[in-house]
This record gives sequence, structure tokens and C-alpha cells, in this order.
Amino acid sequence: MSGDPLAFLLSLERLGMKFGLENISRLCQALAHPERAFDSVVVAGTNGKGSVTAMVHAGLRAAGHHAARYTSPHLVRLEERFVVGDDEVSREALTRAAGRVQHIVERLMDDGTFESPPTFFECTTAAAFELFRAAGVRVAVLEVGLGGRLDATNVASPLVAAITSIDFDHQAQLGDSLESIAREKAGIARPGIPLVCGPLPAAAERVVARVCAATGATLVRTSDRVACTVQHLGPESMVTLRSAERRLDGVRLALPGRHQVDNAATAFVVLEELNGRGYVVDSEAIRAGLSTARWPARLERFRYGHAEVLLDAAHNPAGARALAQYLRDVGWTPVTIVFGAMRDKDAAGMLQALLPACRRLICTTAPAPRALEADALARVAAGLAPHPAIEAISAPRAALERACAQDSRIVAAGSIFLVGPLRVILRPDAHS
Repeated sequence: MSGDPLAFLLSLERLGMKFGLENISRLCQALAHPERAFDSVVVAGTNGKGSVTAMVHAGLRAAGHHAARYTSPHLVRLEERFVVGDDEVSREALTRAAGRVQHIVERLMDDGTFESPPTFFECTTAAAFELFRAAGVRVAVLEVGLGGRLDATNVASPLVAAITSIDFDHQAQLGDSLESIAREKAGIARPGIPLVCGPLPAAAERVVARVCAATGATLVRTSDRVACTVQHLGPESMVTLRSAERRLDGVRLALPGRHQVDNAATAFVVLEELNGRGYVVDSEAIRAGLSTARWPARLERFRYGHAEVLLDAAHNPAGARALAQYLRDVGWTPVTIVFGAMRDKDAAGMLQALLPACRRLICTTAPAPRALEADALARVAAGLAPHPAIEAISAPRAALERACAQDSRIVAAGSIFLVGPLRVILRPDAHS
């Protein structure tokens, strides 16, 4: 085996993404099927899948189960993707798992099984399975990377699956209609397994229902299973959740924003479904999952000098609409926004949602090869009406400091490739 396994993993990012289960299936077979060593929950969705993954994992941990979670992408460090128990895996454990994956990939390349290397996501997914098997994990919550049907996580056979939301994103891979996006995401359905769905557009829900009928999956609509009363929205929201089995009064949601109310309802139903499938998850564990889940850079607040900074990975139009609604809910409008996006994202759609809440827009360039340059992003914003004062400052730190010099409340939002590095600036102790 040659070289550092983590360097090997990261080198695969240049290959981009590739749909299909052939490579991950061959990897898992050669690794003696680590994905079968534990039970799993698979969570798909345009937005909200990371939040629901975090809540379900927190609920399982509160119930005393040896649970893990796998999420993507990471903000700063690769280890963030892999959580066993309550902690990210160590660099040493990840290196060992990545080394096993690298050894198998090199062997399959040498014998001609692979004509080209698997993708970064395929190999990190295989590494997650290896990590969880080595740690003796009983159940893992797996966030789908992209789509569902052909995503590498879909090689697992879940006890419960979930779709949090369906909206426009990744159209080049998933299609240009809500129906085509829904078909891809519904590909996680399994015979006899509940597919828990949050609120979906009618056209998307019809597709999901047809896929469930064809595969023999059980469609579980959260709106049919749980009634949610919102008592307060803000930095700390409070809700009451009621189902046929339980009532949870005054649940303080760990994750802010009215969109997280829907995510909490979805996580609530997923945990109830697990409670009937070999896992005891009582009401207090569900409450704890919703009130203690941590999911950084999602409406996360920081102090930076004299300014309060709200950091949010609003990287598609639906996410930008949720952020704008939150700003209205908490009275943060108009506000100065530092924004960056990738070239392959709908920057105009995101800005169209955010500009009505914006006093001043500072466009910046996320430190990533696919980033849309600050000047180009500013031109996109200037083409929208009405628009606020607009600046373009390429360096994210300089853009943040410029914003903080002009206003006491700042929103830093957009691509995860922007908010991750900004979070290091805002909270350097969190990334040692």
C-alpha cells in the first residue's frame, strides 16, 4: 500500500462525482460487507437531511444505544463526517479505515476489476462502514450524499428510511423537475420498510407514493402521524408534538428556524418507527434527541468583535428562503449579508430570496475550485431588482471584517465551502 491513506482519499476529490452502486457494491464485497455489521437508517432530502440525521442519532444515543452517524460534506476536517457515540472518530481510527479501503481499491485496480478509481464519496462511505464495524456500532444513521437511488449510501439495507424535503438542487444529476428529483430520492425505498416523508410538494409526493407502492415500502407521512404546535419561534424554538403513542409538551428544539420544526417532526416519526423495530426509544429519549442535537453552521450564532454573526449553510434556493424567513421571524431585517456560492449553484435564486432581507451585500469567493468569483457574484446580484448596496471582496476574512466594521449584525451564508472556513475564523478553538 502506498502513501498516506487520508491523502489518498482526498486525492479522489479531483475525480468529481459519479452515480451508481457498482463500485461501492464491489468495495463492500471485497471488504467482507461492513455495511451488514450494523443496522442503519438512511436519510435523504434536498434540505434538512443533515439536521434529521443529527436529531435521530442524538435520540438513539439518549436511549442508550451504541449509535453512529455519517454525514457530508464536512465543514473543515474529514473526521467531522464520522461520529461514533458522541464523538467524532480519531484521526488514527480514520487513517486505519481509509488504509483498508485504499488497500482494496489498489488491489481491485491491479486485477482489472476497477477500470478507474472509485470516487471520493464512494471511498469515504466505505471507510464509514469500516469505522462503524470496527467500533462495534449497533445502528448507524446515514445521510444520503446526493439523490438516493444511486448514492453510495444506498448499498445499505435500512430499518427505516426518510425523505426530509424535495426542492430544486443538483438538477444536472437529478433532473430538472420535482418529479425526476423525487424519483431519485425515493430510490431509498425498500420492501416492507417505512419511508418517512416530511412535507413534500404535491407533484413530488405523488411520485414517492408510486415508488413506495411499486417497491412494497410503507409510505409514512409525518403530517398523518404527528401534530405539531409551535409555541415559540426564535433562536430557541419551542413546540409540542403529539402522536397516537405519546405527547411531548414544551420541547425546546436545539436547531433554530421554522424549517427545523418540520425536521423535528420527521425525526420524531423516524424514532417512533425505530421503537417498533428492535430499539427502545422512549419519549424522554425523543425529547433529548430534538433538544440536544448539534449541527454546526446552521443558523449558528457567534460574537466577532462588537458584532453578532449568524452563520448558515444556505447553499440552494430552498435553504436561502428558509434563512430569509428566519431573519424575518427574529427581526434581523434589514441586515448585512456576506455571501458566497459555487458556480454550479443557482446563485440568482438564492440571492432573490435573500436580497429583500438585506441592507448591504458583500460578495466573496469561497476557497474552493468550483467557487463563483466575488465580482461575478456581485454582477448576478446587481442584475436583480431591487438590490441593496453591493460590494465584492474576494477574501472571505476581509469580507467578514468589512461587514463587521459596517454593522453590528451580520449574516454569513451560502456554500459550505465558505461557511466552513468562516467558522474557523469565528471559533478557532473548535477546529484544533
